[in-house]
Amino acid sequence: MSYLLRVYLQDRPGSLGLLAVSLGSVGADILSLDVVERGEGYAVDDIVVEVARGSLPDTLITAAENIDGVRVDSIRPYTGVLETHRELELVDEIARATGAARMQVLVDLAPRVLRVSWAMVVGPGAGGVVQLFGSSSAPETPLGDVDWLPVTEPVQLDPDAPWVPEPWRDIDTRMAAAPIGAASKALLLGRSGGPDFRPSELARVGYLTRIVTTVLATS
Repeated sequence: MSYLLRVYLQDRPGSLGLLAVSLGSVGADILSLDVVERGEGYAVDDIVVEVARGSLPDTLITAAENIDGVRVDSIRPYTGVLETHRELELVDEIARATGAARMQVLVDLAPRVLRVSWAMVVGPGAGGVVQLFGSSSAPETPLGDVDWLPVTEPVQLDPDAPWVPEPWRDIDTRMAAAPIGAASKALLLGRSGGPDFRPSELARVGYLTRIVTTVLATS
């Protein structure tokens, strides 16, 4: 079974090696590591580890936080496919598709590319904002009126805002949105249980949606 850990650690020589050794001591095999963000004296990393079925996530948290300067921000099961050029492959798949299928390809592949729980494209419709395209895991709860459309740049959305459906709040869904295609449409991303979207992740979403918008415009 695989888990995705988001960890904060002091950005100093050897800290990542110590973390790897500590995780290995509880039977965790590191499959991939992505640097999400690097700041003054710290780094935020996403680490995918594989453990024996039945192993408890708490064991991974304890092993990681036994290292001085390491804090686990979140841990969740991971079922994505590990790829080194995820964004490029997504854009290529969209370019190969035609018509409305391009938006469906975007929401189908965005969860594993951006490491979120679900993705949907939303836009104005009868009675408020409606889901135009959604990934297989996207919630079907009607949105109604929202206070953030249209968006002009990637933003993290308030998980406790009045427009957020109650089932989404119940599972602490963290969300981000970015303009896609027409100005009235947006790519809405959700993470059930978090973590929050880091500024570097929002920038990454923005780069991707701008490229996809260009592809859609040239179709």
